[in-house]
Amino acid sequence: MLDPNCFRGELHNTATKLKKRGFDLDIDTIERLEEERKTLQVKTQELQNLRNMRSKAIGQAKAKGEDIQPLLDEVGDLGEKLKDSSEQLENVQDSLQSIILGVPNIPHEDVPEGNSDEDNVEVRRWGTPKTFDFQVLDHVELGEKHQGMDFEAASKITGSRFMVLKSEIARLHRAVIQFMLNCQVEENGYQEVYVPAIVNQDSLWGTRQLPKFEGDQFSLEGEHGYYLIPTAEIPLTNLVRNEIIDASQLPLKFVAHTPCFRPEAGSYGKDTRGMFRQHQFEKVELVWIVKPEESFAALEKLTQHAEIILQKLNLPYRVVTLCGGDLGFSSTKTYDLEVWLPGQEQYREVSSCSNMLDFQARSLQARYRDPETGKPELIHTLNGSGLAAGRTMIAVMENNQDEQGKIHIPEVLQPYMNGLTVIG
Repeated sequence: MLDPNCFRGELHNTATKLKKRGFDLDIDTIERLEEERKTLQVKTQELQNLRNMRSKAIGQAKAKGEDIQPLLDEVGDLGEKLKDSSEQLENVQDSLQSIILGVPNIPHEDVPEGNSDEDNVEVRRWGTPKTFDFQVLDHVELGEKHQGMDFEAASKITGSRFMVLKSEIARLHRAVIQFMLNCQVEENGYQEVYVPAIVNQDSLWGTRQLPKFEGDQFSLEGEHGYYLIPTAEIPLTNLVRNEIIDASQLPLKFVAHTPCFRPEAGSYGKDTRGMFRQHQFEKVELVWIVKPEESFAALEKLTQHAEIILQKLNLPYRVVTLCGGDLGFSSTKTYDLEVWLPGQEQYREVSSCSNMLDFQARSLQARYRDPETGKPELIHTLNGSGLAAGRTMIAVMENNQDEQGKIHIPEVLQPYMNGLTVIG
């Protein structure tokens, strides 16, 4: 959630900045509601003060033995007026809050102009895509060749966009996850955390998946209002909800492996082949909690930590900066990592690394105590995939195949495969 000052003294400037992401702020409505709020706030306060004065006068008159009925009648009338004014003020504040909650984060000045992923700007590339002298197989063909992927079984068990992995392919998937976790914990200093895959509404409100993206969550029927997580960002970031953190503890760097669940609303017809876009998938998530002045440096480090995984796996990739129109709701700046998939002959996203500034922290009331002032200040939150396990495994399979369709296991994964070097 943006700072309330963005909708008061800086309203027009805020509207101009939001245009970079194609968002039109309803200035007229906000200005009208804000004027109503000010008027009603003054009126409500005056009525409250007047009622307090009358109540005091009743006490004094009663002590003197005077007739207090006229004063009681006045107070009763003031009570009705105060209640009516308070209700009007609450309604106006609710209307303003409803608008504010639907406003995304302001893009950073470095974010390029653009409307879609076609306008994203490439920052750098690592590695060179292999040239194969044979017809490459995509991950579906490779998986079926080695009896390691069974989409028909998954469809029978659940439905479309689910998967069953078997034998060496299932083990490869697990190996990728274990490798990524160990790398981030042992080499990059992350604290590994096990978190629930089910969260409550407060957690989704805190990281701003609610209220705007209700349709992007799998809601569980029942009285508790639970949801399946679309990413471990939600439980990890909510670890600091309603907390005041000692400055000496920052930065906090969390890593977690979880299943993730997404309805993929609006993606019908996209990536329906194979396991690239699933309703259930595994991901290793990185979350940073930092002081405000450190968040953009932290974004670069977090992105590098995600890149290290691809480099160790020797997978060609590129890094792009998302344009304003492609930014996520809570992000001020995002880098996407796109890995090369020979089966599709294109780079595809395998990680998004984002800086949220204090956008989530304001909803979470996540703060640290400034050692200079002793006052609580909002922290900054960042997150990124480190990486999406299924998509990383797809890249490993397709980039390491040979003419016979065998899959050669990257050296860094072999210890997690009990020394296996080749599938097939």
